[in-house]
Amino acid sequence: MIYLAWFILVFAFIRLMVATVNLIFDPRLKPTDLKGKPFVSVLIPARNEALTISNILNDLTIQDYTNLEIIVFDDDSTDDTRDVVEQFSVQNPKIQLIHSEKLPGGWLGKNYGCHTLSHYAKGDYFLFLDADVRVRNTLIASATARLRQKGLGLLSIFPTQEMHTTGEKIIVPVMNIILLSLLPLVLVRNSKKPSLAAANGQFMLFDARVYRKLKPHEITRENKVEDIAIARYYKKEGIKIDCLTGNDSIRCRMYTGYSDAVNGFSKNMAAFFGNSHVLAIIYWLITTFGIFAVIIALPVGLIVAYLIAIILCRIFISIISKQNIIENLIYIIPQQFATGHINYTAFLNLLFKPYKWKGRDIK
Repeated sequence: MIYLAWFILVFAFIRLMVATVNLIFDPRLKPTDLKGKPFVSVLIPARNEALTISNILNDLTIQDYTNLEIIVFDDDSTDDTRDVVEQFSVQNPKIQLIHSEKLPGGWLGKNYGCHTLSHYAKGDYFLFLDADVRVRNTLIASATARLRQKGLGLLSIFPTQEMHTTGEKIIVPVMNIILLSLLPLVLVRNSKKPSLAAANGQFMLFDARVYRKLKPHEITRENKVEDIAIARYYKKEGIKIDCLTGNDSIRCRMYTGYSDAVNGFSKNMAAFFGNSHVLAIIYWLITTFGIFAVIIALPVGLIVAYLIAIILCRIFISIISKQNIIENLIYIIPQQFATGHINYTAFLNLLFKPYKWKGRDIK
């Protein structure tokens, strides 16, 4: 028991160290001036987004960055997505709507939508955005400037998350807690190891020349976690990538409640652990129940040190993610059990039923 307790204590301090590194290097996108105005293709795959897509289109049409085109791929929506986009395209010639005839075999919907959009795009850079993201004026210029300055083939950003309900506040921070306590984001850019890769499909900015050569969405056409797969693929090909957290220029309300978030995150959980459900479950067991081994086997001073490490880790991650510190501390225990619920749902989907998204089954 004492060896297990020491392992759990050391793991807690490793996570604190990683969170500290992320806090020090501050992986948030900084406002940056962009020399010149390269042509940017903003590409939005959309399926059943009638309630949200008008927001992102409004945001893009009032951008101060004007050398762009906006192309939306309607992925066989069953709601009014197509009508909403068509109304915008009539008012703004920069907005173009592409219709999906039918999802071909061997493809997932978003991957096919992004791949199809790339065929229509004419930009020097391809910016793929999810339809529920919100953006502000400085985003495109700052992101493009960073990509060019750092010589990147791909820049991805985790938007600042909007959380309204208690269920969202419990579960949405979970992914940032895992990511920012296990991966120093500075190594995404500075290490050549594909295992040290991260990306978020909500915002992925590509150098168009590299994209056309590597065809990342075609390579990952059957991968339901295509963003992380693309990041690792780029690193294997020797292409520099970078992954940042958001600032006030990009935000998103990913889910509208607890169940919705569990279903969504269950698709991604194993990908954070090298596509290993076993490692994901071990992580959950250690971070949720490890405290009991520490209390039983270690002296009071080390128990206090363990608790301080856990609390500081949450505080640092909350600061980096622009999330409410007090709420993330209050919800520590519910967030741990929510992580278990995500793992449980992911495991059930793996064994017994396909993952379902936007009315489609994803195997």
